[in-house]
Amino acid sequence: MMNFPEVSIDPLERARRLERIHAATLSEPDGGESPRPVVAASWQRSLEARIDPNGWKPPVVFAAEELEEQRDAHSLAGCLPMLRRTLLDEVGECAHIMIVTDAEGNILWREGHPSVCREADDVLLSEGTRWAEEAIGTNAMGTTLATGAPVQIHSAEHLVCTYHSWTCAASPIRDPETGEVIGSIDLSGPLHTMHPALPALVAAASRLAEGELAERMRLRHMRIAEREMPRLRASAGESAVLLSPYGRVIASEPGNSTVPEGPVPRTCGEEFDAGNGRKAVLEPLTEGYLLRTYRVSGAEQRDPVLRLRFTGMFPEVELNERAVRVGQRHAELLTALTLRPEGVNAEQLALMVHGEQGNPVTVRAEVHRLRARLGTSIVRTKPYRLGARVEADFAAVRSLLREGRVVAALDRYGQGLLPGSDAPVVREEREELLAGMRAAVLAAQDPELLWRFAHTESGRWDAEVLERLLETLPARDWRRAGTRARLDRLLNDEG
Repeated sequence: MMNFPEVSIDPLERARRLERIHAATLSEPDGGESPRPVVAASWQRSLEARIDPNGWKPPVVFAAEELEEQRDAHSLAGCLPMLRRTLLDEVGECAHIMIVTDAEGNILWREGHPSVCREADDVLLSEGTRWAEEAIGTNAMGTTLATGAPVQIHSAEHLVCTYHSWTCAASPIRDPETGEVIGSIDLSGPLHTMHPALPALVAAASRLAEGELAERMRLRHMRIAEREMPRLRASAGESAVLLSPYGRVIASEPGNSTVPEGPVPRTCGEEFDAGNGRKAVLEPLTEGYLLRTYRVSGAEQRDPVLRLRFTGMFPEVELNERAVRVGQRHAELLTALTLRPEGVNAEQLALMVHGEQGNPVTVRAEVHRLRARLGTSIVRTKPYRLGARVEADFAAVRSLLREGRVVAALDRYGQGLLPGSDAPVVREEREELLAGMRAAVLAAQDPELLWRFAHTESGRWDAEVLERLLETLPARDWRRAGTRARLDRLLNDEG
């Protein structure tokens, strides 16, 4: 609702009438004609804030260098060109000034007719001063911020007598994302120069500013979505929603966009109930948040399957038959969590992956990035553990060796567990697998097994394996010459 007074009355005659109302109301509050309701309520708030109607001045809150910092940081800075065009350039030589404040009523910008600017300086209607109601009493800027609605304050409707020769129209500006008032736009000038249409113009300008802010928000959200879109590729049974820094939904994976009922908690990393038998976790991004939800009950839900192929030259991960790219460090973390299915804390995981110099803070960050790739329902916290059925090739090697299936074990052994890794947990498991695989191959006395093992990264320069291979290969086998040459080179190097 717009709080504008009638415009048909001569402004000077109306000013004289308002002076009588002002004097009568302040001297005898219950007698005679009363001010408009919006003005009466503002006077009441101002008097309760102990504003003196006689000679009160607005406080100066920003020095010149502070003012520049406040301007640069305020979201309305980008709207100034449009506001100038709308409120100054398009209205010709009207003797008025445009004022833009922040949400606290501090004047950040003031531009307009030079003579009006000089008059405004005389009464501290200037940049860097504060014009909230509790600082200077009833005025258009302060009252529009207090009420959240457009308002015009004319002449003696100002509580402080110093400003009875002024008339002002202001309108609030709201952030399109949060709905909160972030500032106000005001047109002020001497009584006889203000046009009756200017209050409506100010209200229209505030809507234009909000439209410009909304467009900037849309472009910002598009940039966030473009950058973070790969994170929306959720696993089976899980949905992912991209949220703005203020919790607005920016994007979600098509057909997989379950949003929790009610407000989303801002505590990141902690599971909370999302309704409909689902849990959710909020993950922080560079800008905004990723909200992941997953079902925790229901027999119809299949357990997710995490396949780890870590015995090749490069680690490979599949989640429910979907390939997921991971680097060496994430492969080391997954190895550690696979070997400790009961779960570990950050300190234990840091020791397993980084050794004595491991830092739990570093590990938490690494796990956070791993959860962003695989999903919070797959990599759980408190303690860190895997929430999926794990099929790891290095674990299969152990099982096959226990069963005596040496050929199948060697098929899965590949080049050994993460051959390029020096993480303690990986090195220990790799050495144990090598010892078991090597012993089984040597005991088998099978030239084909020995030949294959001798061409793995682990067996290539193993003198005992090469000697045993020469012993079992037939005399005329073409592989003997190459094996003998490699063994001689190895023995010569050792000598």
